[in-house]
Amino acid sequence: MPLPSVTRSLSAKLLVLTVLFVLLAEVLIYTPSIARYRLTYLEERLAAAHLAALSVEATPDMMVAMELQNELLAHVGAHAVELIRPDSRVYMLSRSMPPTVDAVFDLRATMAPRLAADAFMALAQRRDRVIRVIGPSPKDPAFQVEMVIDERPMIQAMVDFSGRILALSVAISLIAAVLVFVSLTRLLVRPMRRLTEGLVAIRRDPDGTPPFQPSARTDEIGVAERELADMQATIRSALRQRERLAALGTAVAKINHDLRAILSTAALLSERLAESADPEVRRVTPRLMASIDRAVELCGQTMTYTRDGLLPLARTELPLRPLVEEAGTTALAALRPDVVRPDGERAELRWDNRVPEGLTVRADAAQLSRALVNLGRNAAQAGAGAVTVTAETRPGGGLLLLVADDGPGLPPRARDNLFQPFAGSARAGGVGLGLAIAREVLRAHGGDLRLVESTAAGTVFALELPPGFVVEGAGRVGEMPTSDSPIPD
Repeated sequence: MPLPSVTRSLSAKLLVLTVLFVLLAEVLIYTPSIARYRLTYLEERLAAAHLAALSVEATPDMMVAMELQNELLAHVGAHAVELIRPDSRVYMLSRSMPPTVDAVFDLRATMAPRLAADAFMALAQRRDRVIRVIGPSPKDPAFQVEMVIDERPMIQAMVDFSGRILALSVAISLIAAVLVFVSLTRLLVRPMRRLTEGLVAIRRDPDGTPPFQPSARTDEIGVAERELADMQATIRSALRQRERLAALGTAVAKINHDLRAILSTAALLSERLAESADPEVRRVTPRLMASIDRAVELCGQTMTYTRDGLLPLARTELPLRPLVEEAGTTALAALRPDVVRPDGERAELRWDNRVPEGLTVRADAAQLSRALVNLGRNAAQAGAGAVTVTAETRPGGGLLLLVADDGPGLPPRARDNLFQPFAGSARAGGVGLGLAIAREVLRAHGGDLRLVESTAAGTVFALELPPGFVVEGAGRVGEMPTSDSPIPD
């Protein structure tokens, strides 16, 4: 996937968002600013009106000539002024014919939201109004001033103020955007683009891309860079190991084919040795044949494990109890009568099938039987005398199969490497493929295989199968009739 163009890059989005957010902040600041500007404008006019009205007190007969009144009112920018003293005396200046008042604004008890609303209403006003303003004098709050003024000069002053605020906001937005853009580009965008380019290069050519060099940063970007470098090294190592394993697998397949032919010949000759008159030959022949059988089994399991990959399933509806019974027979059929356990006793196994009659499942019979056979064979070879299989249906048609034996339990090495091919064997000479194959079968069905417990009293494995697995039948197996007759060797 190509990297995005400049207009669609993270840098461009960052620049646009920075400008928008700064402008939004300026809009939020503008609302109280314009309300405060209008209030200050009116208070200044009230202060000028107060001073103009005091001229009445300076005259001997409390009368001011009309020419002087007009001059004072022109200085205030009002049509009429009234000054009410604390003793209720009123000083008034007025033109000969004051205009009709269109609106009245009282500044004595106006809250901030109301001031903001009045300011925006004034800016939206299209006709020239005459307004009456009432409020305490900024010179002396004990005096009340009332004045009649034209609203248009105030609106024009507010528009001029808004223009200055807009110009300042744009300048601040651009400066802030450039500073934030440059800072974040250096701190975030460029490192992220470098990480992105590294990821794209690794995806295109995992093995041929030069190693990614992380920076010395200690923040999240630095952690991501170091993780990318480690991931690249891990991928390269995995690819090289995969190539070696592929070559090794091809060689093993060829060797395995020839080795099985050799072992088959050795097995035929060993059977003739059993007919020898020499007692010593007859004594060692069973062990020789058991060793050859183990070698053949190792070759077969190795080829099966490396060849299968994702298991193809042929699901059919089938009764579960006969399948479990057949799996027990197959598990014991693979054990020779002269095979011995670790304690030196002959390998015998009692297969206790407690799966209820009438329990029908939808599964691949061969693969599910294969998993049960591997578990039974492992139990017998580990020294178990009995294997018990129970079943419990789950809500939604799921199933839980428990395979329990009375063997000595798994050794620590086997528990530590459980389900790992060639590492999780519980017996000398084993390859650990039985449990790995059984787990593959369960996961191919959508379930899983897990170890429930392993103690000196025995080992329990749980075969968990997903909802929809059970077609017919339900219940707990412990209440069902059991068949604990030994399966013949």
